[in-house]
Amino acid sequence: MIQYKELKTMAEMEQMQELEGRVWGMATLPTHQTLTAVKNGGIIVGAYADSKLVGFSYGFAGFDNGKSYLCSHMLGIDSAYRSQGIGETLKQRQREIAIQKGYDMMKWTYDPLETRNAYLNLTKLNGICNTYIENCYGEMQDGFNKGLPSDRFEIHWHLKSPYVVEKQLVNPENPIALNTLTYNQAGLPAFHKGKQPPELTEYSYSINIPRDFQGLKAASQDLAMDWRLQTRELFQKLFKAGYAAVRLKALENYGKYIFVRKENLDLGGDQS
Repeated sequence: MIQYKELKTMAEMEQMQELEGRVWGMATLPTHQTLTAVKNGGIIVGAYADSKLVGFSYGFAGFDNGKSYLCSHMLGIDSAYRSQGIGETLKQRQREIAIQKGYDMMKWTYDPLETRNAYLNLTKLNGICNTYIENCYGEMQDGFNKGLPSDRFEIHWHLKSPYVVEKQLVNPENPIALNTLTYNQAGLPAFHKGKQPPELTEYSYSINIPRDFQGLKAASQDLAMDWRLQTRELFQKLFKAGYAAVRLKALENYGKYIFVRKENLDLGGDQS
């Protein structure tokens, strides 16, 4: 039985710090910083199994264009407890607390080539993305990111919008594919760009990505870099044309991103 609660004490910050180190294997956030954050509008939710912290979601207060939002900076889960729905529950608990504190928007980033994160953020939570950040964190040295530009999608979670509250579906049957996967002699997925339309005017488009990007990167750094740069170009092209990523379909060997025009989403009047 997993139990969830908001973390507020120094002892709980230390538990989070220890788990953070195990999850990412890199320098951790100082406990004085995380404690100060939760005392000033930040939110940390912990997941416990038998009194042991096995997951957390950490966010701090953000501010942009005259509006506050919660910047959900970290979601970490012990490797032995992944794929059990803990990440989704942590985010939903964080959303509940954020609304109680007066937030109506939450933002965070993730690597767009990680299908597990994309499925959670878009398909399960009904977040959207129309913002691509090149090399967001510079050159990172942890196992997940080493060797590639740290490009990121910025998720916008419109906490009280009909799109999120009513779990509105945007799942067109026949999006226009902008790329496909081919396989090299080693059986690794390679990027193949399809014929590109002169203008993006269709209701929906799709972009395919490898199902296991970490496995691909371990097998071929060159192929992984090609995926990063080729998809970067297509993602940015769609966002510039007014489309947003709204779903990730998890198929057997690959993931399929779905994009529709942001103006077609019911975000409660908030198109920021």
